[in-house]
Amino acid sequence: MTAQSLHPRVQVVWILRSVLAAALLTAPFAGGAYFEYLPVWTPIVAGTAFVALGAGHALLKYRRWSYEIREDALYLDRGVITQVRTTVPLVRIQHVDSRRGPVERTVGLASCVVYTAGSRGADVRIPGLTPDGASDLREELKRLAIRADGEDAV
Repeated sequence: MTAQSLHPRVQVVWILRSVLAAALLTAPFAGGAYFEYLPVWTPIVAGTAFVALGAGHALLKYRRWSYEIREDALYLDRGVITQVRTTVPLVRIQHVDSRRGPVERTVGLASCVVYTAGSRGADVRIPGLTPDGASDLREELKRLAIRADGEDAV
């Protein structure tokens, strides 16, 4: 199988999260009670800067995110500033969930969560899938994990 990219609408989810973070970061400045010495336009400029940085990060993150299922493992490649490559051996998969949060449901997306044996980073999340795509991926990984059962892990 070739590397799969995420659905383009995942960028909307990530940008909405950056807008929410910008609102939370600039809210203390907007009231003016604690920061009366700052100009009135400061929260607007700060919020705009946070949203611009978050949106830029979301676009770069989308371009970098991919996953691939091979006969032995699930491979993930992601990261903007720090590049992360994860290999999940199929024999280490414990169970797989598909998940849809409120923002994901709003834009018609879902995630697939792969739980593995081990303590550090025992789950891997693949965001930005269609609901059918998340279900199909869940079923495929389940089938491959059952078939790989009994083989030695990496």
